[in-house]
Amino acid sequence: MIILNGGSSSGKTGMARCPQAVLPGSWPAFGIDSLVDALPAALRTTEGGITLADDGGVAVGDTFLTLEAAWREGLAAMVRAGARVIVDDVFLGGATSQERWRKAVAGLEVLRVGVRCAAPVAEGREIARGDRIPGMAARQADSVHRGVVYDGEVDTTRTESLTCARAVAARLGRAEAGKQRVGAEGLPGVRDRRRTPRAMATRHGRGCGRPRSPPWWKR
Repeated sequence: MIILNGGSSSGKTGMARCPQAVLPGSWPAFGIDSLVDALPAALRTTEGGITLADDGGVAVGDTFLTLEAAWREGLAAMVRAGARVIVDDVFLGGATSQERWRKAVAGLEVLRVGVRCAAPVAEGREIARGDRIPGMAARQADSVHRGVVYDGEVDTTRTESLTCARAVAARLGRAEAGKQRVGAEGLPGVRDRRRTPRAMATRHGRGCGRPRSPPWWKR
């Protein structure tokens, strides 16, 4: 399992799709946006669900958290049944969100990747896309990474996502060949927070997947 965490407009969805083109075998990708899109309309306007503020803030309630927990457990069950899965998530709670994932995937081989992007660049993408609430990218650029521990980090500010996907594929290939835990040494060419001082710069990739449909609040 590969878990990608990044803020809005950081390029993580491209990062989820690009590995599908270069990794051996079948790697279905599942994003938190698809869970939100699947929610009943009532959960998009009530405190128990998920609500978006005019300034880009996101608030989630108990009902949403329960459904999100079931979503995590379902993806973990797929991996336990033999599937290889890429997850595209937004850790709104930072380290708290990661802890929930840690419990769900206990005992599984997981590569944890932080997808960063400079806030001004993410804001520019947000404006260009036109399907995001202004301010969401800036709010999430740093907050979703707060207290989170990764096996490797990438910065999508400048370089193509496909470059990073190839690094992920190379790392996973070596792990499988050596029967070792994925992520134990970090990604080649990608910043390992425990080992190197610099991050590999990667820019939001193009041509790695299907056009993304507008989020529910813009339909």
